[in-house]
Amino acid sequence: MSATRTEKDPLGPLEVPADALYGVQTLRALQNFPISGLRPLEPFVIAQVWIKKAAALTHKQTGRLDAGRADAIVQAADEVLGGQHREHFVVDPYQAGAGTSHNMNVNEVLANRANEILGSARGTYAPVHPNDHVNMAQSTNDTIPTNIRLAALRQLPSLLAAVDALGDALAAKGKEFDGIVKAGRTHLQDAMPIRLGQEFTAYAGSLARCRRRIAEAADYLNDLGIGGSAVGTGVTVEPRYPAMMNTHLRAISGISTLRIGADRIQLMQSMGDPAAFSASLRGLAIDLSKVVSDLRLMVSGPRTGLDEISLPAVQPGSSIMPGKINPSIPEMVNQVCFQVIGCDTTVAISAEHGQLELNVMMPVIAHNILLSMQVLTSAMTTLTERCVKGIAAHPAMCEYWVERSAALATALMPQIGYARAAEISKRSVKEGVLIRELVKREQVLPTEEIDEVLDLRKMTEIGVPQGKHAVAAGG
Repeated sequence: MSATRTEKDPLGPLEVPADALYGVQTLRALQNFPISGLRPLEPFVIAQVWIKKAAALTHKQTGRLDAGRADAIVQAADEVLGGQHREHFVVDPYQAGAGTSHNMNVNEVLANRANEILGSARGTYAPVHPNDHVNMAQSTNDTIPTNIRLAALRQLPSLLAAVDALGDALAAKGKEFDGIVKAGRTHLQDAMPIRLGQEFTAYAGSLARCRRRIAEAADYLNDLGIGGSAVGTGVTVEPRYPAMMNTHLRAISGISTLRIGADRIQLMQSMGDPAAFSASLRGLAIDLSKVVSDLRLMVSGPRTGLDEISLPAVQPGSSIMPGKINPSIPEMVNQVCFQVIGCDTTVAISAEHGQLELNVMMPVIAHNILLSMQVLTSAMTTLTERCVKGIAAHPAMCEYWVERSAALATALMPQIGYARAAEISKRSVKEGVLIRELVKREQVLPTEEIDEVLDLRKMTEIGVPQGKHAVAAGG
């Protein structure tokens, strides 16, 4: 058997692995919550350690915590922030309400490491105690809401950079493809022509709007409720603690936009700000999924689909059909977007489920928001680099389909009216004849006006197709 040490909490003694930096309360969480086999996401660990470091620095300044203990806690925190001891943060994301187990996991790891720094053994909790010193003036109830905000803000720059890079790549394709006219489609049926570049430019515009919504929602996360303690009232907390914590957290995290929360009770009661931020991620997922679904449609074929574009080949597409290449990157992005939409549903339900002074569903809220940010960032980066930048247009196929669109009859309406144009459209489909050829054959318009009225490029801009024989409205 592996060596153990005996630790005791209010429920009694347990045998903790001797080499563990965590302690008895973490071990109880491991025993109680063998749920997913997942470890806490890195940002959730890092943000909690930021809070503990800031608290030690604050209490050293106020004199509430002596320099020896405070410096040891800070050194232990810096080791974790530098990448050490990560294997000792072990509590499943699906755990007891509020995140007490995660908070105590961090308290115990930092206390045990601080005691080692001061020459004591793991599990002695002297001179540094996880509750009395690492958790001084804190509660799970104010640290975990603060953690969620800090952890999300920590990941925000990477997420926004990925949105920007993808938007730039799509906009570049918009310029590259601006001269290519193709068939528009609504209801997956023939519609008026559009330029391939216009489609890609619109995709970039959708991402830009998503970015603004995310940034706006994220701004609310800057309001920190740290110092609220147990129920938001600040019991056991020095009056200057919130402002000092804000100063230290700004310096430690590098997040210069952090603010002292005006109403710490409200910030503890409500998960509305994280829920709104999660909803903005859902909005991004919805638009992003639509974009990659469009790419999958446009690349369909190559012989029996649209075949309007090609995507970079990243892997063989079939284990049985030789030569098949699938739109693998867009397929991955669709799946990521579905996951994010599901994560947001979890966040919304969990945020609604707070009672009175606390929302105990915070661990699952944190996990789903941070997971959404992580997978969206990675998926968009991969989509940009391994797909969008390498997209090529097939102008010949775009021309082929647009000339065969039954919707081109719409351009005839100002000249011959809706009813006659509808008749031309139906005959074109029934007889398998191009609208242009049918108009010439039936002498629907004077020969010299046909190319002017059926100018495909002009149909992609605002305006009325002109000819000499326009009918009156309703005629």
